Amino acid sequence: MTKRVILATVAVFIAWSILDFVIHGLLCQPMYEATANLWRPMAEMKMGLMHVTLILAALAFTGLYAAVASPKNVGTGVKYGLIFGFSSGLSMGLGTYCVMPIPLSLALVWFVGTIIEMTVAGVIIGSIVRVRPSEGGE
Repeated sequence: MTKRVILATVAVFIAWSILDFVIHGLLCQPMYEATANLWRPMAEMKMGLMHVTLILAALAFTGLYAAVASPKNVGTGVKYGLIFGFSSGLSMGLGTYCVMPIPLSLALVWFVGTIIEMTVAGVIIGSIVRVRPSEGGE
């Protein structure tokens, strides 16, 4: 099981990195430029820390699924991803909109983007993290 959790964590990290590029690097770029006073200049971004944060988040997401999800399959992974994405997206997108002067359109993209990212991650972990009959469990 441990090897599959590690493999799933790496796969989720890669998927989130690609989706983050599409969402933040392409779709949100005009909104970020319009609100440049809210963000660090690109030269001051902490991208190394961002990658560490993303891999740790992927590990937590995958580890929680491995620890509590039952049965471990794609359907359960999708449900897990949708629930996780909805709850995370609410706080990330709409919660941030409540306290920062970001455009509502940016908050909505963060909200929907988070749901999409977590659902994709749910499909990935549901496909990879499974209990084989020889390991017992489900």
